[in-house]
Amino acid sequence: MSPGDELLFLALGGAGEIGMNCNLYGCRGKWIMLDLGMTFNDPSAPGVDLILPDLAFIEERRQDLLGVVLTHGHEDHIGAVPYLAADLGVPLWATPFTAGLVRRKLAEEGVAADVPLNVVPLGGELELGPFRCRFVSLAHSIPEGNAVVIDTPHGRIFHTGDWKLDDRPIIGDPATAAELSAIGANGGRGTLALVGDSTNVFNAEASGSEADARAGLMQVVAARTRGRVVVTTFASNVARLATLGEIARACGRRLAVAGRSLERMIEVARQTGYLHDFPDPLPLELAANARPETLLIVSTGTQGEPQAALARMADGTHPFIRLERGDLVVYSSRSIPGNEVAIGRVQNQLAALGVDLVTERQAHVHVSGHPGRPELQTMYGWIRPKVAVPVHGERRHMEEHARLARLCQVPHALVAPNGTVVRLGPGEPEIVGHVPAGRLALDGDVILPVEGRTMAARRKLAHGGLMVVTIARSPAGRLAGAPAVVAQGVPVEQEEEAFLAECRSAAAKAVEAAGFADERRLIDEVKVAVRRVARSWTGRKPPTEVAIIAL
Repeated sequence: MSPGDELLFLALGGAGEIGMNCNLYGCRGKWIMLDLGMTFNDPSAPGVDLILPDLAFIEERRQDLLGVVLTHGHEDHIGAVPYLAADLGVPLWATPFTAGLVRRKLAEEGVAADVPLNVVPLGGELELGPFRCRFVSLAHSIPEGNAVVIDTPHGRIFHTGDWKLDDRPIIGDPATAAELSAIGANGGRGTLALVGDSTNVFNAEASGSEADARAGLMQVVAARTRGRVVVTTFASNVARLATLGEIARACGRRLAVAGRSLERMIEVARQTGYLHDFPDPLPLELAANARPETLLIVSTGTQGEPQAALARMADGTHPFIRLERGDLVVYSSRSIPGNEVAIGRVQNQLAALGVDLVTERQAHVHVSGHPGRPELQTMYGWIRPKVAVPVHGERRHMEEHARLARLCQVPHALVAPNGTVVRLGPGEPEIVGHVPAGRLALDGDVILPVEGRTMAARRKLAHGGLMVVTIARSPAGRLAGAPAVVAQGVPVEQEEEAFLAECRSAAAKAVEAAGFADERRLIDEVKVAVRRVARSWTGRKPPTEVAIIAL
């Protein structure tokens, strides 16, 4: 599929899910990509941490891809760049803070020389073939959140990225109502489409200002006169870090930072003009021996990540910080769907230590970086698009966002999950096709399909265990000794030896019956015999492999 004299939109990630955002716009034979993100794993890929979008569609057309424009620096928008951008062979474009994060990622992966990275000033513009793109600053939970205005021969697109409305931002200078209204007016031509964030569409209230979170955190920390205070927050929320630096200073506590991602974020923020007044953190080895009531520790681990600093404090394995009764842990964050069990595990460990907990349910210590319904309605009033295309959400979010857009008098609202090709113009917008839009697993240093043979085998092993039968064949073509049987993950713990003995006997009988003349038939017969034994013992038929060794 190659775009003709038309304007196409296609999401390869982030439409029908939270995370892994990757969007394509096509016009006059050329494509541009907005964002190249990742998401965290779910049970579909055992043993894997990161999931990446499958870019096969655009990789087959890479000669027509003009570049990748990055809206901001969150992992779900840039996390796949170090693994996939080099294969695309096109330049990246980003504002300074985002570029600083990407530059580090490319260097760590050893591909910095292979991926051209262009820094665009805040509010800057670039032209890529038939697309003229302009960055528009919007408030978000990371510096330099941007919408992108894309002017094309068929009309103007307002691609929101992640955003919220904040009339009292701690960091940044988001576009004003007048500026956004002017974008919508487009010199009297109007806006063709808004492609926008659906994350908080079910929230009846606006997300609130970062200044409100600052006031809530100040109140909680100032009221604490004993013990350590640990605040865990998203490392990318530089405004929240600035707040915690000020709170530490105001409350007479020394600030310490626990977590590599926080350290990297602080370094990049300072290099790009942010956090000038942030106090120099107290080294953790000194914090280990400091009086508890003198410390405010900022920590990674909001989502219960087992190797994050907070989880290690909770289970007693952190090399420097030992939490104890009377300490306070504040979750200045929200729970990302799917992480509730991991977060609960860490919080239970903290409670067992006698540590007090405060979350956003107990105090106003967090505000979201995404727009609630009132903010979405306000933005639609400013931009006034003819078409709404919800993204950045699961299917239920996108459908609700489409309903809301229609309530805001948007003439057309199209729900287009990953792989759905939408023609935005000319003429009436419509879905014109579908392309493959799969998921890739980053497994160590290897990238492979989530729906491929490797992950399918792992899912089988995870659910049923594994049995391996080894058969020795003598030079005379007969069974040389009893077969060896190994069972892993098969529920026979109390009587394993008796179970294995019966499996060996069943395998030997199958060999004697089938013989070695047809090895394929022999293997099948042994599998059936051993799995029949497993079924009689456990009610399950675990995956079984058979190996024949010639002596």
